[in-house]
Amino acid sequence: MDSQDSTDDGPDWPVDKLTTLRLGRKLVTEVPASRPGRRAFVDISPTRDRSDDRARDEGWVREDRNRRFRLRHREYDGDRLDGFDYDIGMVLVASADAADEAALCAVLTTWGLRPDAFVHPWETDDPT
Repeated sequence: MDSQDSTDDGPDWPVDKLTTLRLGRKLVTEVPASRPGRRAFVDISPTRDRSDDRARDEGWVREDRNRRFRLRHREYDGDRLDGFDYDIGMVLVASADAADEAALCAVLTTWGLRPDAFVHPWETDDPT
């Protein structure tokens, strides 16, 4: 199998990251902030529905190649990221919804982001 899987329109996704999204799990990347002392992140959150809840209750995770996605670009006060009040001073810079994987790629292209820049949330300092 090729090391990358591509959607019909847009850049190639690393297989593990595309699988993560299809399994309904979030991905994150850190992006440049507007000024020193700030940190910014973009997250991709796949939509989940009752079928996902049923699968979870049965002890498995459902893959869905037809998921919708919500993207959020947020900026935080860098000194608050490790604390309980990380959201004080948080600014939602941009948000977008994508109806499918092709639309997701279109949003990423518009925002100047590459699919291979995204990682699992625990690999970042993103507080959400």
